[in-house]
Amino acid sequence: MNADIFFQKIRTYHNISQQAELAWTNLLRLKKYNKHDHFVTIGQYPKKIGFVIKGLFSQNYINDDGNTVIKYFFPEQRMAASLSAMLANKASEFYITAIEDTTVLEYDFFEFKKLFPTYPDLALFYIAYNDLHWIIEKEPLEISIRIETSAKRYDDFLKKYPALLKRLKKHHIASYLGITPTQLSRIFLINK
Repeated sequence: MNADIFFQKIRTYHNISQQAELAWTNLLRLKKYNKHDHFVTIGQYPKKIGFVIKGLFSQNYINDDGNTVIKYFFPEQRMAASLSAMLANKASEFYITAIEDTTVLEYDFFEFKKLFPTYPDLALFYIAYNDLHWIIEKEPLEISIRIETSAKRYDDFLKKYPALLKRLKKHHIASYLGITPTQLSRIFLINK
C-alpha cells in the first residue's frame, strides 16, 4: 500500500510509536485520481487528507475576474487538504485538482484526530507538520506575492519546486506567480 514511504516521511516531522503507526494505518486508503479529477471541490465540506505517493495536485481558487489562480502545489510526499475548511467546519473556498494522474494514501481527518488522546505522538506530528507547512513556509510566500517582483517570485519558485519546472505548463507557473503567461515568457527571455 506504500505505507512505508508514508511513515518514513511522517517520522521526519516527529517520531511516532509502532502502535500509533498501526492505528493510523487502519485509516489509510490507496486512491487514484486521473488528471483533472478533483480531490476537493469548492463548496464541499472536506473530510480527507491525501499524501501524494505519485503525481501532482494543485490548490486553486477563482479570483474576482473569474480566473483560476494556483495557490499551492502538492507534489510527491506532501499532504493535500483543505485544512482551514476542516478546522472551521465550513465549505472549502478553493479546489484541489490533479495536474497529473495522482496516487494518494488518504485518510479521514476527523477520525485521525480522534486518535490523539490515545496516541499523543500523533498530535505532536500534527503540530510539527502544520507549524512547518502552514506557518513557516506559507507566510513568506504570502508576503512575496505582495511585495516581490515577478522575476524574484519566479526565482523563489525555482528554489522551492525545482523538480516541477519540467512537469508544469507555463500557464500553471504563471498562475502560481500571479502573472500572465506572456509576462512569464518575458522572464524566461531575461533569464536565458
